[in-house]
Amino acid sequence: MLNRISFRSRIMAMVTKFLAVQLLLYLLTIRYLLFDLLGPYYAVTIIVIKFVAFILALDILNDLLKFFYRRRVGLANGQHDNITLGLNNIYLLLVIGGSLITITAFFGLNPKELFTSLSIVAAAIAIISKEYISDIISGMFIAFSKDVAIDDLVKVGDYSGKIVDIGISKTALLNDDDDLIYIPNHKFFIVEVTNYTKSPVRTTSLEFELELEHLTTLENLEDALISSLDRYKEYIEATSFNLKVVHVYKDYLHLKFQYILNVSDREMEKDIRRKTVRQVVDFIRTHGGRQNKDA
Repeated sequence: MLNRISFRSRIMAMVTKFLAVQLLLYLLTIRYLLFDLLGPYYAVTIIVIKFVAFILALDILNDLLKFFYRRRVGLANGQHDNITLGLNNIYLLLVIGGSLITITAFFGLNPKELFTSLSIVAAAIAIISKEYISDIISGMFIAFSKDVAIDDLVKVGDYSGKIVDIGISKTALLNDDDDLIYIPNHKFFIVEVTNYTKSPVRTTSLEFELELEHLTTLENLEDALISSLDRYKEYIEATSFNLKVVHVYKDYLHLKFQYILNVSDREMEKDIRRKTVRQVVDFIRTHGGRQNKDA
């Protein structure tokens, strides 16, 4: 019932916008009749009518494209993926462009002549804002690419987390601590990106160091770690547990404990990693050692 009401309200809003555009276009066709009526406000009124008609038409087009796309891919209303975010970014750019043209028209300037006469200034502005322009272009490529998508778990440079938004200039990641990390799109585009969600193998690793004098056998440590994850065994491939010796030092070992998940549930991954870390800490407290890092 709620979905039906929501669908009906969206249709009514779209129809209202369409009728408003028709009215504004009609006013433009008879604008010569408005000259005497508006007097000194005629030019400003026509500019405003054109701008509002442009924005409404653009809004209708954006809504229609997202409506048909959502129906084709089965995306619920209010949910977003790369395509809908890309359409929103294009819509925002066109609104900004239309606003700039409207502002120049208010001062009686021809936009084409203005930008031609200010070519040197425009070049200087382009140089100064090249990173922002690069962010916008990179954002378009990211939004319409198939390499990453909303809700993908990725690692970008030194940062890792779930993609929650692909904006016009920045991409937002939500890390394991629920902190939002905003990465400029041009950096996201040029650095090495690891997409764990699209990887056929979801390997989780925990690296730590353990002093040799307090270690009994590697097999005992591995068994203790595996046993601590018994409650999660349905989410982990049974034969994927592996305790590796990364490096042997004089007084301690650098170890890496790995396992492969068969789920893409971020909260479940966090719970399993948290449980593993606690087991390592408990073992180190009991037998001695020092933890190095959680990967």
